[in-house]
Amino acid sequence: SLPIAETGVGTTGFGIFFILFGILLYFDSVLLAFGNLLFLTGLSLIIGLRKTFSFFFQRHKLKGTSFFLGGVVIVLLHRPLLGMLLETYGFFSLFRGFFPVVFGFLGNAFNIPFLSALFRRLQGTSSMV
Repeated sequence: SLPIAETGVGTTGFGIFFILFGILLYFDSVLLAFGNLLFLTGLSLIIGLRKTFSFFFQRHKLKGTSFFLGGVVIVLLHRPLLGMLLETYGFFSLFRGFFPVVFGFLGNAFNIPFLSALFRRLQGTSSMV
């Protein structure tokens, strides 16, 4: 049997797939809602319910959390474009501290001259919060 974290990675991957597929199909609200639920479930399986709750409900992340979860609710209420706009803002607000790490990894992982320089520049300009 698969460990819970590996199941969570798969669930999160399917969630991202359904979100992207829902966007490609002109903001199909059912696919977006299903993708959101899978993404949040997978995240909870990967890091655990307690850590997921504490991540989303830290004092300095409440604004991002309210936009992200509010967007999820609005997508569930069949207003996909507005919901995805709110979710996107909330996502960037919540995960902006991870972007320098991701850009640094991408700059070092791929030895493509233009892209490596771009990722290193993006890593240096992002602020760690």
